[in-house]
Amino acid sequence: MKKTLIASAVAAATFSGAALAQEATMSASELAAKMDSMPTVYGNIQYAIAHDSFDGGPSGIEHFDNGSTLGVVHDHEIAPGITGFFKLELDGFGADEKDSTGANIDEAYIGVKGDSFGQVWVGSDDSTYERAVSEIAEFYEVATLNIGPDYTTGEGDLVQYMSPSFGGLSIWGAVQVNGDGVDGGDDTKAAGGKSYPYQLAALYEVDALELAVAMDSNDLSDGNNENTYGLRASYNLDNLRLTGEFHTRDDSGDLFGLMGIYTLGANQFALSYELAEADDAADTKQDTITLQALHNVSDHMYVYFEGYLGGGDDVYEYTDSLGNDAVTDERSIASVGAVYYF
Repeated sequence: MKKTLIASAVAAATFSGAALAQEATMSASELAAKMDSMPTVYGNIQYAIAHDSFDGGPSGIEHFDNGSTLGVVHDHEIAPGITGFFKLELDGFGADEKDSTGANIDEAYIGVKGDSFGQVWVGSDDSTYERAVSEIAEFYEVATLNIGPDYTTGEGDLVQYMSPSFGGLSIWGAVQVNGDGVDGGDDTKAAGGKSYPYQLAALYEVDALELAVAMDSNDLSDGNNENTYGLRASYNLDNLRLTGEFHTRDDSGDLFGLMGIYTLGANQFALSYELAEADDAADTKQDTITLQALHNVSDHMYVYFEGYLGGGDDVYEYTDSLGNDAVTDERSIASVGAVYYF
């Protein structure tokens, strides 16, 4: 995103008095180059209201922070054709609560890239599998009922690589480096020992067609050491984008998904269908239909409506009015939200 006047002013205010005196002697072009070398600050505030209803069970409404973030990015030329870069992004602000406990690191990494060798980076970021083949589950704003593929390599402690494009074909890879004494957590690392789960992907783009295939080794993470495999095909036709996905993992299940996105001026409409079938004794099924209507109010703000209808074989759990655990085969969510970003 573009630098803001506020970010530039804050950066300028950090200079010492002596540095400011030196800046006064700079030409306009020199000063512009100096400011252009400063990190870019970006962020957003995201609010949403959702009505959640279990068929035959409770329903409720909630207002919440839907993922507000604040970040800093920077890059610079190390040598001709080689660029170094970094990113730090915080989320979890709880912007709907005055007494929120604070933010967490969502993404943090450093890396180098070049036209001849591609890009390599280290740290916390969206994983290779997610970026390559998991488009539908990652697309929506609230996404409470979207199913998504079953893979367990986390987003932290990653070393990732993307090759240059060779006639439209690029190769991606990632390995998660888990050392001794790891005690689990958000990254679903193996407890008590080393592990190096990895992901591989290949993407091919030609004209309006995108094809992607990926795998996740899922090493020593959840008791199921079977690989996850995913396939995605997308096609862009003027203002319409169509995507189909298939994911499979032995002793877990299969997932099919279809999505269409249509853009009309400042408006965007999306519709998707996901169907999952578990590898269990009952071949338990779960599906979700998702609808989105989004309007760009300006270059820095948009509003949206999303509706979710989930069905299946008694897959939605809730607590009834007597405090007992119960299940139902249908759950629906209607949500509205607004995002301001810079």
